[in-house]
Amino acid sequence: MQDIKEVVKEKYGQAALRVAEGGSSCCGASSALEGRCDPITSNLYDSAQAGELPEAALKASLGCGNPTLLAALNPGETVLDLGSGGGIDVLLSARRVGPTGKAYGLDMTDEMLALANENKRTAGVENVEFLKGEIENIPLPDNSVDVIISNCVINLSSNKDRVIAEAFRVLKPGGRFAVSDVVTKGDMLPEIRKSVLLWVGCVAGALEENEYRAKLAAAGFENIDVEPTRIYRVEDAREFLAAKGIDVDAIAPQVDGKFMGAFIRAAKPKSCCGPTCCA
Repeated sequence: MQDIKEVVKEKYGQAALRVAEGGSSCCGASSALEGRCDPITSNLYDSAQAGELPEAALKASLGCGNPTLLAALNPGETVLDLGSGGGIDVLLSARRVGPTGKAYGLDMTDEMLALANENKRTAGVENVEFLKGEIENIPLPDNSVDVIISNCVINLSSNKDRVIAEAFRVLKPGGRFAVSDVVTKGDMLPEIRKSVLLWVGCVAGALEENEYRAKLAAAGFENIDVEPTRIYRVEDAREFLAAKGIDVDAIAPQVDGKFMGAFIRAAKPKSCCGPTCCA
């Protein structure tokens, strides 16, 4: 299989350039390349939230949920968005934590970072900083973040254990993990798992929901919860899957209702022993 990280970087970089040139990401990077939207990344933000954001930020939305709607954010807190893309969730979070708080966005794609910084300028939000880096190696100190959010990005990593361990490291004791992601019920068909384009399209890299819970627990998290927010039916994804060379009718019984957008919550213990626990 091609290197997933390089494929993701290329596809999302192309999506950012399309938006910068006045086009749209069309909801998802891989689907946008073919002029069609996939069902995973559509209709995530309401009109009130949309009114707070630059148009380019909305056009660059590549997520599968709305973590800013479900995460508890308080004035004065520090928030980190893993895989921040065009900055939509960072800008929304910055308004919620207020001028005494801080919102960081982390992305590995130069084109997305340039777009995010332009969106920051357009929005006039000062308590925002976009960082270049990879979610497997977060460029922030231990115990420095109150809340970690992410929107359909952790499933893109081929080393999710490392991502979750890094999230645990940078969270303060009592800090919250509150991300939107795609998960599955039961095992995934090999023909879906091996497709690079389906991986980039937020599907092939999805964890089984109980496996997600287990990885969070292994990293040290507690109070783990996986809340389904959108269940995908095979008819919703027929055109999207067919465009990737998948025989939809043949696999329909195995995929219908098996994929879902979910909000995953967990917390770092308020007190524990170890170098990533104590401030």
